[in-house]
Amino acid sequence: MGDHDSSLVYPMFAMVVVTATVLVTLFRRRVHAVRERLITTAYYRIYQDQGVPEPESAAKAARHFSNLFEAPTLFYVACLAAMFTRHAGMTMVILAWCYVAARIAHAAIHLGPNRLRWRIRAYFASWLVLAAMWLVLVVGVASA
Repeated sequence: MGDHDSSLVYPMFAMVVVTATVLVTLFRRRVHAVRERLITTAYYRIYQDQGVPEPESAAKAARHFSNLFEAPTLFYVACLAAMFTRHAGMTMVILAWCYVAARIAHAAIHLGPNRLRWRIRAYFASWLVLAAMWLVLVVGVASA
């Protein structure tokens, strides 16, 4: 492995921490909603609207947690592919950290003030970085 190949483990771990943090946030918001009688536990048994929808704060956290298993899977694959093909140079490591930063910003906005304009920009930035990661990877592999 090259000098930077194992360095991609750290941003991947950071994304795992982001995901775990959102999971804890989701759990706490759901517990709070039940304790405040905003919803009953029956809703969570089958995840169907029982006449009262899930409170917005819990629904946002649930949607965000689910989202962390969508596009970020392409991030993990890009990192692993870069490590496997020995194309995890400094550019890839920097891009990986930029992706993590964009996803942290996206989570903070979505779970916080949820300003759509800010959220879309953070989400789009993460996609641009992800596309750049894949471009760097493909060009690196093709030129090897």
